[in-house]
Amino acid sequence: MTTENFPTHLRTQAELEDAWRLLMGPEGFDGETLWMFVVLADDRPLPHISEITEAEVPPDAKAQKSMARLFRVLAVKTGPGSRFAFLRSRPGGDAVTDDDRAWAAGLYAACRTAGVRCEVVHLATEGRVRPLPPDELTLPASA
Repeated sequence: MTTENFPTHLRTQAELEDAWRLLMGPEGFDGETLWMFVVLADDRPLPHISEITEAEVPPDAKAQKSMARLFRVLAVKTGPGSRFAFLRSRPGGDAVTDDDRAWAAGLYAACRTAGVRCEVVHLATEGRVRPLPPDELTLPASA
């Protein structure tokens, strides 16, 4: 990951996806990581990315509540109208897995609970960044 060319403004979903692609680079990933940054109300992203390593297990209800508390605190510190951008990176192919969907769904739920705005969650695998919009997260029924 590189922050040399951190975006100065993010107004659209396409700009966010391009920013994640630039920040993640073309290389693959050794582990499962969650990345987050905050975009202020005037569309300026804070030039700081938080990294949560060893993020293999999607957040359960308890973890979602903890994340919601953190997001509320961050929203107060960054001001009204700020929004949160997340990306899950992992090794392997670019097919979206149940864990990818569960991570995205958990992040959307935590943001809803916190009452904060969430950008479209993204997934990065070797050479590919793709959006995981909420309307595409239906988990398949268990066998």
